[in-house]
Amino acid sequence: MTMNSLPASPPGKLYLVPAPLDFGCDETPALQDTLPLGTLKIAASLQHWICENAKSTRAYLKRIHHITPLCLSLQDMSLVELPREVHKKGDHSGNFDARPLLQPALAGHNLGLVSEAGMPAVADPGSSVVRAAHELNIAVVPLAGPVSLLLALAASGLNGQNFAFVGYLPQDAGERVQRIRELEALALRSGQTQLFIETPYRNQALFQALVQTLQHNTRLAVSSGLTLQCARTACDSIKNWRHKPALPDKATPAVFAIGR
Repeated sequence: MTMNSLPASPPGKLYLVPAPLDFGCDETPALQDTLPLGTLKIAASLQHWICENAKSTRAYLKRIHHITPLCLSLQDMSLVELPREVHKKGDHSGNFDARPLLQPALAGHNLGLVSEAGMPAVADPGSSVVRAAHELNIAVVPLAGPVSLLLALAASGLNGQNFAFVGYLPQDAGERVQRIRELEALALRSGQTQLFIETPYRNQALFQALVQTLQHNTRLAVSSGLTLQCARTACDSIKNWRHKPALPDKATPAVFAIGR
């Protein structure tokens, strides 16, 4: 068999690598307390990365190296950031063509996709990369790790059989109130739990809007600092929340949920 007739290398795999939920927090627990060793070993074996932020990815890889050695030095790894417009507008609409980012996988190398916290492509950029991998017949392998939305839902006591994640609520106060009422009507009518998030420094404003807008018997759950020592989940009726307005930490990521 001549060199020209050798079969092409099979494509590599796209691994969806979860990151710890402590990004931006003062507390940084040991990785092995929140991520399985198998996930960390696969992450350590990868040379090529698509990431939300290269700086935070390097910091994550340094933490992994303390547990299981990286296959290459950080200087020799390939880290490609998703474009800024993908971060701001999301990449689930199909407007961004991520296929060029997957060239290492087409050349036979395994490739990692990582966001700053949690599972990439879930409440974070990355769905365009996953969609492109399917189009190119590249195997997509999600690795085990923390997903804040599911942890918050499980801890809320709200309906876990029928739920929706609706992203961020509007920043404008009037539009936010209207959206809260729409989500509450849907939750009360259908029983579907509504999950949403906010930038930590706007947690307090969102919490106050929820307490002031929602009906007395609607249940509100707030989870903050998930997987950290400061983790807290509280769920109660709005009537009771109004008598004990415990606000989320302004610096800690939180997940909000409403239901019946």
